Amino acid sequence: MTQAQPVVKRTARAILFDGTDRLVFIKRTKPGRPPYWITPGGGVEPTDPTVVSALHREVFEELGARITDVVPAFVDTVPHVPEPGEDTPPGLKVQHFFACRLASMDPALRHGPEVEEPRGTYEIVRLPFTPRGLASVDVVPFSLRGYLMRNIAGVRALLAPDLR
Repeated sequence: MTQAQPVVKRTARAILFDGTDRLVFIKRTKPGRPPYWITPGGGVEPTDPTVVSALHREVFEELGARITDVVPAFVDTVPHVPEPGEDTPPGLKVQHFFACRLASMDPALRHGPEVEEPRGTYEIVRLPFTPRGLASVDVVPFSLRGYLMRNIAGVRALLAPDLR
């Protein structure tokens, strides 16, 4: 029997609708790498009471945004390989993705390491929530891109009024 790897990191990420039929992403550009697009969010900290609390905190840090109608949408488990200087050991990372709506956003309120000590650029972008819009960029993780491409109607349905 093989020993299961421990979960060493959890993240909370927003599949964030902007009030139209577009999703809010962050275009990440790091030196020496091609750009890629990620959903807003980040690590669950020991001080976060819940994963959803972490989601609200991270979205405010990265976008200066408030969100509503938070609904679990997708969970992905991937190997976690620590970056240089990170004190988390190798193991598994569980990524929690939530469908939600943008209530307000003021990029001037952005704060945290992405803003104060950037490693590359973090550009807020909006993409059409269509197969063509999703295929036009490198959405990371690849599993999220596949999930979104296969489930456009289903993800929209997660925010239907009768589910809240």
